[in-house]
Amino acid sequence: MDHGNGPRLTRRGALAAGLMLAAGGARAQATYPDRPIRLVVPFLAGGGGDTLSRLATGPAQARLGQTLVVENRPGAGGNVGAEVAARAAPDGYTLFYGTNGTHAINEALYPRLNFRPHEDFTPVAPLSRIVLVVLVKRELPVETLPALIAWLKANPGKASYGSAGNGTTGHIAAEMFRMAAGVDILHVPYRGNAAAMTDLAAGRIDMAIELIPAAFAAMQNAAVRTLAVTSATPLATHPNLPTVASVLPGFQVSAWDGIFAPAGTPEPMIARLNAAFSEGLRQESVVAALRARGAEPAPMMSPAEFAAFIATERVRWGAAVRASGAQLG
Repeated sequence: MDHGNGPRLTRRGALAAGLMLAAGGARAQATYPDRPIRLVVPFLAGGGGDTLSRLATGPAQARLGQTLVVENRPGAGGNVGAEVAARAAPDGYTLFYGTNGTHAINEALYPRLNFRPHEDFTPVAPLSRIVLVVLVKRELPVETLPALIAWLKANPGKASYGSAGNGTTGHIAAEMFRMAAGVDILHVPYRGNAAAMTDLAAGRIDMAIELIPAAFAAMQNAAVRTLAVTSATPLATHPNLPTVASVLPGFQVSAWDGIFAPAGTPEPMIARLNAAFSEGLRQESVVAALRARGAEPAPMMSPAEFAAFIATERVRWGAAVRASGAQLG
């Protein structure tokens, strides 16, 4: 027996096995997707985030030719669902609905996370941007943003603002406003934006900076006074509202959301998903549905462009969280 051929055959066997695996991977990518895809949404069913996520799944699944099955995993500001998705196999069949909370705020807000937002995920495609509004109770003697800032400066420490809770987008946005305007206002955290809006309408707190979808009912029935929007330019849906930036140059805050995949998901699958979600957001019916909920379709981006955007947002929101002193669990 020629034992000298043993290592050579072993090497050949390993090479053959590697080629078979590569071929199998190539076939899987070529036929992707060939079964339903799980979309982990880290919020309660029926909530604002859940609703926005489902608006994007219909058009995308039509282009992918497969069903996107929404799996709600709420808890810890989105961290519970993010951990589930981060641990999933990077095979293109688990996706994650992420936000500026899960990928820009929580890393600075929570001392310990069981996942790494920027190492454990690959950005796929942005979905929407959600603007906030500056609201005051009707009894406050101001009708414009400059008047509000002047009143706050004349009454330091006397005004309170509400939010949906510590570390939420509204809380951090209000802290950004407080620092930019140079005013002293007291934060009153609530368990959810509905409770904060109820107390603002009742006059128990003085102001809030809240996401339009959460503030929409109060704005519609004139229970509060709306002074400005936090977008860089006026909104088409609210053209008469000035921007905060017109008074505080450079001030711009928007919540955002998007689709992510576990790190290591093959690039051809990421590209396929990016095209499906991006094309779906161009539908007029989807645009109208988003705008009806106070959101705007995000600018179309490649996965690399989306990743660069998130890197910038991570720095900006992280700095605001640290400046606010907010910290959870």
